[in-house]
Amino acid sequence: MIVRDLGRADYEPTWRAMMAFTAGRSAETPDELWVVEHPPVFTLGQAGKPEHLLVDAGIPLVKIDRGGQITYHGPGQVVVYLLLDLPRRRLKVRELVSCIEQAVIDCLGEHGVTAERRDGAPGVYVGAAKVAALGLRVRNGCCYHGVSLNVDMDLSPFAAINPCGYAGMAVTQTKDLGIPLTPPQAAEALTRHLIAQLEQKE
Repeated sequence: MIVRDLGRADYEPTWRAMMAFTAGRSAETPDELWVVEHPPVFTLGQAGKPEHLLVDAGIPLVKIDRGGQITYHGPGQVVVYLLLDLPRRRLKVRELVSCIEQAVIDCLGEHGVTAERRDGAPGVYVGAAKVAALGLRVRNGCCYHGVSLNVDMDLSPFAAINPCGYAGMAVTQTKDLGIPLTPPQAAEALTRHLIAQLEQKE
């Protein structure tokens, strides 16, 4: 497993690089995790409804090819993209979603925060508030896109959307949950837990 720290990178070129990587990989290509922070951007999934963008917040909207509805990425949020060969790992998509959610739950659990998943609403929640969102795309058995964890960011842009298509959904972040991790520290911890989950499945 190769881990690449992309630093802060614009959304659209990163997405196009994921598509190119996935299109060009062979059965021997190692899996990769890309860790990145994006400038402010809304992304709308393949079946996403534009009406879930409630107001023009002056933030660009990019229509993309993952599942799910609309979400927000911005500075202070950790994003990990999982570029995996699923058959090689004997993973089904549902199992992968469960692995990703469990990695976030374990990551927060290290700091005494109880988080949970919800049936029919992928992501990770603390109480009624969503702390991590996920969306994936699978092409020829290989996946890309991944998970975003709110760490220490301006949450106000979430008020301009129905997060993941849910009107009025509350959103939180690890800083407000009393977890004293900087975004780079949170990225390291989440990556460690993702690798641990994926290696259990090998």
